[in-house]
Amino acid sequence: MFGALKALRREPQRTSASPPQVVNAGAWLQREEAIMGTAINVVLWCDDRAQGEAAMDAVMAEMHRIDRTMSPHRPDSALSRINQLAYDEPVPLSDEMYRLLTRAQAFSALSEGAFDITYAAVGQLYDYRAGTRPSPEALAQARAAVGYQHLKLDAPARTVRFGMPGMRIDLGGFAKGHAVDNAAAILRTHGIAHAHVSAGGDSRVIGDHRGRPWSIGIRDPRRPGEMVAVLPLQDVSISTSGDYERYFDVDGERCHHLIDPATGLSPRSVHSVTILADDGLTTEALSKSLFVLGLSKGMALIESQPGVDAIVVDAQGALHFSSGLMAAPTQRSGAVQA
Repeated sequence: MFGALKALRREPQRTSASPPQVVNAGAWLQREEAIMGTAINVVLWCDDRAQGEAAMDAVMAEMHRIDRTMSPHRPDSALSRINQLAYDEPVPLSDEMYRLLTRAQAFSALSEGAFDITYAAVGQLYDYRAGTRPSPEALAQARAAVGYQHLKLDAPARTVRFGMPGMRIDLGGFAKGHAVDNAAAILRTHGIAHAHVSAGGDSRVIGDHRGRPWSIGIRDPRRPGEMVAVLPLQDVSISTSGDYERYFDVDGERCHHLIDPATGLSPRSVHSVTILADDGLTTEALSKSLFVLGLSKGMALIESQPGVDAIVVDAQGALHFSSGLMAAPTQRSGAVQA
């Protein structure tokens, strides 16, 4: 999964995949579209161009389907229907939505509430474009509606109901992790053995870069265009959560989109968290969990999960690695070179 990891400073930022070189037979193909409020990018190698184009068509169609189903901004989406009705009555769920909500609840329990999709009752009060945050009174009222314990899933009936008035859910990046997982499965069904697919901060590398690992850069959270580390990877999911993605500064404090469900405020002890694991739902949920829990508790959580690793940039700009990334090559398939 991992090659040698190199920690860098002030290196020009590279894209997460090498620029495609398109030829008639055997080609790197690339496509990018704006879907789900972010850039969806696919880079793949194919021996037959038509096969590669069909694979990318299928990936983009799946991204649009998930956006139609799980966007909180579409009034006709399944997610919006849940938010509109679930306090008044049980809302039937598709198998896909039920599985996602079940996994979200499991991650909430694992992280002791640091990951909680019901944070949306508070999250909706922030306007990052306008640079406005809720008043203390509005925040306190919204916090009363936050709590994964009040999200009631009925397994036999396949329904969900909210246990508190004012509750909302937002799958946010969790849906992007799901989308990337589905995209990887689609590419494999199309016979693609070497690919990189990304949706914002969530991505998956399939195979290697035809003889060498994929080079995935982790951006410096305070120096645009620079990286703090380069990860040589293959066959792994990766998610990065950072306080630089959507934010505004007020009175010297940064209000960003990563919200602590317990306080309704933005955590400040770390600047970015990168998680590596076998699937995108795990990487996305744990990146947010570690961000909220902070370095000590967050790393303890990561160390308790087999096959999961983390890289953290703390509030002082220092890099921290989980033990799996620091292990000798005989213990893991890679080592850290600082």
